[in-house]
Amino acid sequence: MTTAARQHELPIFARPPKTWTQTLNGLFFFILFIPGCLMIHGVQLFILLPLKLFSSSPRAWKLYDEGVRYTKGAFATLMNLMNQWFAPTRLSITFERAGPGKITEEEIKHIVERDASGRVVALRLPSKTVVIANHQVYSDWWYVWCLTYFMGTHKDVFIVLKNSLKWIPLVGPAMQIFRFIFLARSWASDRIQLSAKLTKIGRQAEQEDNPFTFILFPEGTLVSKDTRPISRKYADKLGVPDPLNILLPRSTGLHYSLRSLASRVPSLKLIDITMVYPGIPPKGYGQSFYTLRSIFCDRVPPPIVHMHLRIFDVAKDVPIGDISGTNPAVTPDGSKPIEVDFPEQEKTVFDEWLRKLWMDKDEFITTFHRLDGFPSGHHGTVEIPLELGSKREIPIAFCCFVPVAAYVLWSRLVQAVL
Repeated sequence: MTTAARQHELPIFARPPKTWTQTLNGLFFFILFIPGCLMIHGVQLFILLPLKLFSSSPRAWKLYDEGVRYTKGAFATLMNLMNQWFAPTRLSITFERAGPGKITEEEIKHIVERDASGRVVALRLPSKTVVIANHQVYSDWWYVWCLTYFMGTHKDVFIVLKNSLKWIPLVGPAMQIFRFIFLARSWASDRIQLSAKLTKIGRQAEQEDNPFTFILFPEGTLVSKDTRPISRKYADKLGVPDPLNILLPRSTGLHYSLRSLASRVPSLKLIDITMVYPGIPPKGYGQSFYTLRSIFCDRVPPPIVHMHLRIFDVAKDVPIGDISGTNPAVTPDGSKPIEVDFPEQEKTVFDEWLRKLWMDKDEFITTFHRLDGFPSGHHGTVEIPLELGSKREIPIAFCCFVPVAAYVLWSRLVQAVL
């Protein structure tokens, strides 16, 4: 008989019927997650938007920005809490130096911060980063955002999403207020939207010395029976091998993003994550084993999510080309970004670099499957249970402090007027 602990190794359609325990798990997940989202979005609609719409003072705009960061952090806290209560798992993280030489144990100790009991409480990773990863399941963005909780940048996450997600009830408007970037997958129009958003993100982060994590999946979509032939056709067109486990990346959006941000953030880093989920066989499709529904409603999460991190200094290690002419990238009146194109040769060099990165990633995943674990020579595996650092953070996940603070401020304002 297959136990629940091993169900992740079976395709979803082949798993035993749900038990009452799984049904109740899904019910309680919705009972807590949906109201949590509603409370966060309620703060956005009834406290932050009025602040933005009816006040033009710099102080009000500053409060609005901090309020958006607070609600974004609250949602990341809620995500970790949902993992802790309804879909327990842990991140298994390994590190690899981008340059020559293997990363040392001393370097790992500097990155990983532990409490007195040895539990990992933080990761000292760069605070201004573009994060890229292979895209196997829809929960990829969920787990990457959970990683930023331990990086301390979870309040400053920006994600590129399909334009069709913009108006999903509740979630879509909230993500718009989060300042996520929605693209229509038409580069002629997307480049303007991307440039405008990244101009503001980069300038504000540098001026205010705020962290930010810009998450992008260069493959653009999941590995599936529908997308695999498209990737193979694209590989044939380029005359390159088609990866076994992932899709060939599209470099234009990432290249443009790195150039736009690097011209404003000299310390910009690129974190490349190779994600591997247990139970998915070689050449298998992740969505056949893990969906958001099966993870949280059926309580069949991946028992562990493997993340292999490579960190690049964009200015030194990534061939983004000459960016000396891209700053400032706004029209003389400051109304909108200038669309700065760059030579075809620079595009080709970056495309080849990214494709090599992806082929290394594909080889890494193949070796992982063959050895049933990470290849030898990658030091300092760090395991982090996805749970909150303290029970005191539970009210933050539901924005419980904001209504109280708003009530106190409103009471004082009324008293002052009267």
